Amino acid sequence: MVDAYSSRERLQAPSSAGASRIWPVGSLLRAIAESLEDRFNPVAVQGELSGFSRASSGHCYFSLKDDQGQVRCAMFRRAAGLLDFSPRDGQLVELRGRLGVYEPRGELQLVVESMQQAGQGSLFEQFLQLKTRLDAEGLFSSARKRPLPIMPRAIGVVTSLGAAALHDVVTALQRRAPHIPVVIYPASVQGLQAAGELRSALLKAAERQAIDQVDVLLLVRGGGAMEDLWAFNDELLARTIIATPMPVVCGVGHETDFTIADFCADVRAPTPTAAAELCAQPQTSWLVALEQFFSRLQNGVDRQMQAANQRLDRAAARASQPSHLITRQHGRLGGIAQSLGHAMQLALGQEKHRLETQGSDLPKVLAARLINSRHRLERAQLRLDMLDPHLVLQRGYAWLADLEGHAITSVKTTHPGQPVRATLADGQVDLTVSTRRLI
Repeated sequence: MVDAYSSRERLQAPSSAGASRIWPVGSLLRAIAESLEDRFNPVAVQGELSGFSRASSGHCYFSLKDDQGQVRCAMFRRAAGLLDFSPRDGQLVELRGRLGVYEPRGELQLVVESMQQAGQGSLFEQFLQLKTRLDAEGLFSSARKRPLPIMPRAIGVVTSLGAAALHDVVTALQRRAPHIPVVIYPASVQGLQAAGELRSALLKAAERQAIDQVDVLLLVRGGGAMEDLWAFNDELLARTIIATPMPVVCGVGHETDFTIADFCADVRAPTPTAAAELCAQPQTSWLVALEQFFSRLQNGVDRQMQAANQRLDRAAARASQPSHLITRQHGRLGGIAQSLGHAMQLALGQEKHRLETQGSDLPKVLAARLINSRHRLERAQLRLDMLDPHLVLQRGYAWLADLEGHAITSVKTTHPGQPVRATLADGQVDLTVSTRRLI
């Protein structure tokens, strides 16, 4: 009987044969639980919440951790109903409860009876500080967010090849838009190397955009504790997302999980599947729209054909009765001829009136012009007479010239003994220069 000894005695008492006792698993776990109860309980412990979840029953399950370890915790509905705040991952809390063993799994478990806040956890504090700083730089601004393409040529997926998120995304895209190619850029999504690999995958996608024709990128990963998602809180990764030439959809974790990558991405999706659905319209929707466009095009062609047929029918009707067409053309020609006759009569009448008017005015015009010409001639004769040199000679002046008829206008051109000829008003006199004097 295992109840013949106390728990401590059962753990410490050797067998009568000098060898260790062989324990049934259940008995050993109950003994360990009783030993923990005797030594530690009740216990108070402080640490960061991780993987916090609330079941539909109202019970809460999570881990409490620090830099050196972690312990699984359970908080049943009665104690959870007494909480005066909403626990979240990364939060630093103080717990009071009882240590025990969860026998179905053989796990150490702390059954929490009360929980109170003890300040923010270190990871959560780092998250808040980085979020505040990047927000102040404008990295989260909605003004720089780019719209998703309506019909992407190809969709890129950045995630781990072994991640369940990849299967969810590929399944959703295959279901909604099997005609769109999917290009996978593999990278770790958890661990110390994850942030660097995620950055490299984004840079590779940007470098190969012209080759792969990727118009939108999905950055995805399934849910987990804050430390599991910590690679997506990397500052360099955030700046790489901002610099990526194509829009980025971030679908990391569950709907309640938020990372720095979510705030930097052009669109934040609550889950990886939702990220795939956001950037790929269902093929059925496009087929319905295509059918509608085809129907409208067909209706338009039918209307054009009907109008053309009506015009053809009218033309055929006119061609079958040419006499009507000739009669109409004769009527048109008669009207044109009548209009032309009226126009010619009117033009001839106007021209006749103009000629008659000019004929009655012609003698008056000619007489006026003759008088005007006579006056002009008289004035010209008067000006010509005034320029006649004989009028000047009649006033006692003479015109001197040498014997060759060249005019002498200066004393300097003469010399004593030179013969000159003086022309007077009534004749000429030959003279000889005796002396010359300059004025």
